[in-house]
Amino acid sequence: MGNFINVSAVGKTDNDSVLFNTYDSHPILSMVPKSQFKGDVFTGMEYLSEGDSATIKVLADSAFKVQTRPKGFKGRYLVYDVKVNKVIAKGQLPDSVFQSKIKAYVDGEGERLKAEEPVLISRFISGNNLKLTRTADSLYYVINKPGAGANISPGDTVVINYTGKLFNGKVFDSSIKEEVIRSKMPVDPTRQYMPARIVVGDKLIIPGWYEGLQLLNKGASATFIVPSNLAYGKNGISIIAPYTPIIFEITVIDVHRMVKIPIPPATK
Repeated sequence: MGNFINVSAVGKTDNDSVLFNTYDSHPILSMVPKSQFKGDVFTGMEYLSEGDSATIKVLADSAFKVQTRPKGFKGRYLVYDVKVNKVIAKGQLPDSVFQSKIKAYVDGEGERLKAEEPVLISRFISGNNLKLTRTADSLYYVINKPGAGANISPGDTVVINYTGKLFNGKVFDSSIKEEVIRSKMPVDPTRQYMPARIVVGDKLIIPGWYEGLQLLNKGASATFIVPSNLAYGKNGISIIAPYTPIIFEITVIDVHRMVKIPIPPATK
């Protein structure tokens, strides 16, 4: 307890239905917490060292006394397949030294991921035989269906359908409910799945969308490969790890042009 760990894990039911999979996103970076109950997954982790892989089975009835039971869960056990990638032991280290060791490790992992990203993008493009155009900011795109009219400009409001994916094909977001269901993402009952209405240049959109949407017009469909510097950068978000390039499939349904109000000439 109290050590820092980097762990990859797959959580399943005892009939192999997957509940979560960090290999689809990024490993868990955490301090080892105090066990929540006798025989929990952290109890099992205490038997492992750096480099070890193990399967840990936890009684479901005990686990669901302290955590929410997944909808439709059936089975006697929660099963965790874990791999310990790194351990930084707290031991007798002063907090300042311990935290500096963790920071150095996390920063090093970030630099490694940053250096690997261009290679990852190149391999993905060549491996899938994609014919893409690259912009000056390293946004890769292909227009799958041309639209009509003038291209989108900053300040325009666009109505789009979109689906965002990782390079392994996992969908992390979509405006299309059928796509969410098809990809086996959880359906958010509080969300209205409908085309998104976006102001181009609004700070709520990632830079890759700001640049990419200006390549399109009404009715166009395109695929964007967005590098992390135009997406979620060194911090990542949700299941998107730091320095992770992502894919967007976008269809422009409508474009509402920004109304430019003429400025009257100054009077003398």
